[in-house]
Amino acid sequence: MMFIHMSHTDLDGYGCHMLTKEYFKDGIFLNANYGLEVKLTLKKIINLLNQHKDEDIFVLISDLNLTFSESKDLDKNVNELNQDGANITLQLLDHHASGQKSADKFDWYLLDTSRCATKIVYDYICNELDGYSDEVNEWLNPLVNAINAIDIWLDDDTNNFEFGKVCLRLVSRATEINQILFPDLNREYRIHLLKQAAQYVLKDNGNILLDNEMHFIKKRFLQLDDRDDTIDNLSAARLVYILEDKKDDLTVYYKEHKGLLTYTLGSISIPANAFLKANDDYDFFIDVGRKGHTSFRADGVVNVSLMAESMAKGGGHPNASGARFDDFKETIHYDDVKKFVQNKLDKVK
Repeated sequence: MMFIHMSHTDLDGYGCHMLTKEYFKDGIFLNANYGLEVKLTLKKIINLLNQHKDEDIFVLISDLNLTFSESKDLDKNVNELNQDGANITLQLLDHHASGQKSADKFDWYLLDTSRCATKIVYDYICNELDGYSDEVNEWLNPLVNAINAIDIWLDDDTNNFEFGKVCLRLVSRATEINQILFPDLNREYRIHLLKQAAQYVLKDNGNILLDNEMHFIKKRFLQLDDRDDTIDNLSAARLVYILEDKKDDLTVYYKEHKGLLTYTLGSISIPANAFLKANDDYDFFIDVGRKGHTSFRADGVVNVSLMAESMAKGGGHPNASGARFDDFKETIHYDDVKKFVQNKLDKVK
C-alpha cells in the first residue's frame, strides 16, 4: 500500500508526521501552510493519485482544515478515480472548528476540537490500526500529551504545558535546513528534534533540561563528523554538503558564468561564501525570498551589483548586493523560481 500524508508546518503538524513515520515507516510526506500552499499541495496529491491509480493508496491529511471548496474538489477527484478502478482511502484528522461545514458533509473528514491533531492521529493509529509496540508507546505517549497540552492550551496541565512550550520553540526555530529546497531533510530534522525531546518529557524539570540541551541537540544533528564548531558554521558546512548533491538542479547561468540559485534560504552570507569557496567553478550565488526580495553574493569574478541593478534596479557591493523583483509571484515550487530568475539573467546586457 502507498501512503501519502499531508500535514501542517507547526509543532502539531510535525507531531502528526512523527507518528505516521513511526508507524508506516515509508511513504510520501508533505507539509503545507494555509492558503496557496494547501491548494498547491492538494494539486500535487491529485497528480500522485493519477500516477499511481493502479496501487492501493491511503491518503491522510492532518492538522489542516480544508475550505469547503477544497474538500469538495478533493472528494470529487478521489471518487472519480475510485469509480475508475482505483482503491484510494481518504482520511482527514483535524481539530480546527472552521472545518465544521466540511466535516458535516464528508464522512472522511474527522473533526474533534477537544484534542490536537497529534493526539487525534495517535488515537486513530492506536484504535483504528494496529497501534504501536509497548516500547514505542513508552516514549511516544508522554510526548503526544505534551504537544496536546500546548496546542490546545491546557495550561492547568502544568508539566505537559511547560514541556510543550519548549517543544514549540524547538520546532518553530529549526530553520537551519531550508524547508522549500530540502523538504524531506527539513522534516527529518524536526522529527529528530522531537524524538530527542521525548527523552526529557518524564524527567523532573524536563522542560528546563530540554531547554538547556536544545542547542546541543541541534548541533549533533548538523555535524558531519566529530569536529565541533559554532552552529552557524556547522549549518553552513551541512548546507554545502547538501548542495553538492543538488547543485546541478540549482544551477543558473549568467553569460559564461555558473551560479547557484536558492529560494527562501535567507541570511546567505556565510553559506554562500562557504559554497563558493568549496566550488571554484561557481562564480555567484543568488537567493530569492518569498516576496521577491533577493540577495546576490560573489567571490570576485562577477560584479553582482551590476547584475542586481540590471535585473531589478537593485545594487550594493561587487560581491554582496540586493534587489527586489516587483513582478515575482510567490510559489512553493522551486522550478518556477528558477525559470523566472534564469529568464532575467538571460536578458542582462
